Amino acid sequence: MAEKKSTKTPEKKLFTDSNFPVKRIYQKSSKKKVSEDAGKYPFTRGIHPGMYRDRFWTMRQYSGFGDAKLTNERFKFMLEKGQTGLSMAFDLPTQIGYDSDSPQAEGEVGKVGVSITSIKDMMTAFDGIPLGKVSSSMTINSTASTLLAYYIAVGESQGFKSQELRGTTQNDILKEYIARNTYIYPPAPSMRLIGDMIGYCAEKVPSWYPVSISGYHMREAGCTATQEIAFTLANAIAYIQTCLDKGLKIDDFAPRLSFFFCCTIEFFEEVAKFRVARKVYSKILKEMFHAKNPRSLQLKFHTQTSGESLTAQQPDNNIVRVAIQTMAAVAGGTQSLHTNSRDEALALPTQESAKIALRTQQIVAHESGITKTADPLAGSYYLEELCDQIEDGVWKYLKKIQKMGGSVKAIEKGFFQSEIRANAYRLKKEIDEGDRVIVGMNKYTEQEQQPDLLRIDDRIEIQQKKALKELRSSRDKSKWEKSLSAMQSAADTDENLMPYIISAAKAMATTGEISNCFREVFGEYRPKEVF
Repeated sequence: MAEKKSTKTPEKKLFTDSNFPVKRIYQKSSKKKVSEDAGKYPFTRGIHPGMYRDRFWTMRQYSGFGDAKLTNERFKFMLEKGQTGLSMAFDLPTQIGYDSDSPQAEGEVGKVGVSITSIKDMMTAFDGIPLGKVSSSMTINSTASTLLAYYIAVGESQGFKSQELRGTTQNDILKEYIARNTYIYPPAPSMRLIGDMIGYCAEKVPSWYPVSISGYHMREAGCTATQEIAFTLANAIAYIQTCLDKGLKIDDFAPRLSFFFCCTIEFFEEVAKFRVARKVYSKILKEMFHAKNPRSLQLKFHTQTSGESLTAQQPDNNIVRVAIQTMAAVAGGTQSLHTNSRDEALALPTQESAKIALRTQQIVAHESGITKTADPLAGSYYLEELCDQIEDGVWKYLKKIQKMGGSVKAIEKGFFQSEIRANAYRLKKEIDEGDRVIVGMNKYTEQEQQPDLLRIDDRIEIQQKKALKELRSSRDKSKWEKSLSAMQSAADTDENLMPYIISAAKAMATTGEISNCFREVFGEYRPKEVF
């Protein structure tokens, strides 16, 4: 008698973005069941007891293009539309310490962010915006100390003491070596500058977050959710140790450390990632660094929706992608949020696109109902299992990195870079082969017209060069020379460099001049090639 063939269809195998297998159904609680309240250690369910019941996250749209005047106009427009915090993007010359008239800056002035070459540009960018009454975030790393110096000086010119200023400098150089490459100096002096900023802010600018330790760019480069958290926290450990080695006490600076994460479209995995980040960080601060202040144990983070997930094809689809990512960031408990605009795969956002992105946040905040309870996804079996899997992976990575000697050693060995590259290749292969559907790009495609885009006028570069020439001819040359000489001499000592950088900024030293002084002392970083 012939054997009867099974008519049962084999169960389809599905995976998350980070390649975790997904079961058909989840029927039991996590082995690490979450029971603590929101606002209590280890803060898995949120760092505040009421979360958004008490106050919404800061809606901080990323802005900055062309020159300081154009950026000032965009800031004011977004504040008028209900934005609750400013976020400043800088052009590439500003990011890597070149003035607008430098040969290295040619063709890049004002293109991907605002050109800030001196304190005068910073004054124009914030003209009519009282710095003591608004929170500002600056996405700047290698030249973060210079841009913060400008900001402090502008605040003083408006009548605000540094103690009244609120905001964040990204200032995360380690992820630059790993994924983004806008570094200037080698790791040791770069870490020294970051330590000086953290120490200075702890004393003089206590409401400022001097570093925003960033997983965003590593995620955009291709790493998994687990890698994003593990690599970011490994870098945090390196920054904390740098501060402790300078003689700072953990509870004097840890409450003002902040983080910056990406939010992609794999909804439940992203929510789980944020929960795990809070939990693991709090344990590191408590058990490794023996922090006592409860605020030191809280992981406070800004989120940006994923720019890498946006498509140039059918850009209006990006509005939907960003809305889903916004919901995930909010369900994950973010403290502030930038929502990408629909046209950012093609150009810097138009004013209208930026407004739609802001309205996305406002609709989620006021209409979705997700903000009415502190932890809306609590008890999800699927979410809890994802948390367990991510947490186990994070601890494994952290132990491996510590065995290598920490983040700096792991970067020098190319460990982070090779791990990210391997996963990026997997994701690209899945898209190319159609296993990962991207609507409008590799499925449901159609002919379309290109939308109106924001174009940066090349005359911006000419105007910036002219302004620099006028600045150099009108400033007090003696005061300028003395400030740069004192700063360069201090760079050869163990002194905190921030007071010297602020003095140079007030003496009308330019971004490039300050950076070149440090180049002479510290040298420039040349990365090891990793294949």
